Amino acid sequence: MSNEQEIAIVLGTRPEIIKLAPIIRECEAQSIPYTVIHTGQHYSDSLTSVFFEELSLPKPEYELAVGSGTHGQQTGQMIIDIEAVLLEEEPDVVLVQGDTNSVLAGAIACCKLSIELGHVEAGLRSRDRSMPEERNRVLADHASEYLFAPTAQSKRSLREEGIDDDRIHVTGNTVVDAVRQHKRVAMAETSVFDDYDLTRGEYCLLTAHRAETVDDEDRFASLLEGVGRVAERLDQDVLYPIHPRAANAVAEFGFEIPDRVRTVDPLDYIDFLALESGAALILTDSGGVQEEACILGIPCVTLRENTERPETLTVGANVLVGTDPQSICDGAREMLDRSPNWENPFGDGDAAARIIDVIRQPETPARVAG
Repeated sequence: MSNEQEIAIVLGTRPEIIKLAPIIRECEAQSIPYTVIHTGQHYSDSLTSVFFEELSLPKPEYELAVGSGTHGQQTGQMIIDIEAVLLEEEPDVVLVQGDTNSVLAGAIACCKLSIELGHVEAGLRSRDRSMPEERNRVLADHASEYLFAPTAQSKRSLREEGIDDDRIHVTGNTVVDAVRQHKRVAMAETSVFDDYDLTRGEYCLLTAHRAETVDDEDRFASLLEGVGRVAERLDQDVLYPIHPRAANAVAEFGFEIPDRVRTVDPLDYIDFLALESGAALILTDSGGVQEEACILGIPCVTLRENTERPETLTVGANVLVGTDPQSICDGAREMLDRSPNWENPFGDGDAAARIIDVIRQPETPARVAG
């Protein structure tokens, strides 16, 4: 990549900001021109904007403030707004990360303008096409010139779908870069343990926010019952930083949260990373949290029937249990009986550098993730 060429980075949610932060830092370190386009898919200031300040990232050049709406309304408005920015900036490569509506909108805008697209975290597959995220990630992969697969398994998934080898680059996952860059700061600076009167290793951590989980009254009720049983059997509190979507569902369904499950407001990334690092067990329906738990060596119970992070299952860091209360209890017992000495399958923390290597010298194979 010559000095005149530029990267545009499209993001819109908290996980995207976290996982693209190492790439932004790599652009800064190598003096590569770049532009950040924040779609505003997560429209709560507590969920997104404060992350840039917290992670010491420059403020985005563009904040589209698209906000909420149906999938079609939100994605359509993003396509219109992203296209306008790309026409103004004329980047050579656009990077998107993951499986959100922001990713799909960025991919479509690039296709229509014939701008090269790079998909960070390409090749993840849950095989559940009822999930909007699964369709988003598949469409983004097939639209991309650069597919940055985090693992060899992700590369195999892409090859099975007929994508050419020369478009696929195994780089590791930027979540490893992010966790390593931020963990030391998190553990040194956080006051979250004192704030919530927690002792490291003597509490569990819960995240549950996905639409298919919390919008279904029976599934959400079953999940909460199971987590409550885990808390009672372990004689430990479960801290639940509750997403606005889940909080609205609790109110709408008239749920009573189990006694040992403590709901708190959403946390910033540094505090949440500290809580993950200190937990005895993590229960989650989040793909990113499955990865972080695996990297940090914390046992994970995934409250879903499938996962696009099967590597966590293969190495023994995670178990799938769905939302049946007894299955949740059994899964918790199984994971706590395991020794947390699994191998991290997501790379060595140099994914961002590899991604930039590929973009700068596309004709040269990138350093393969270790």
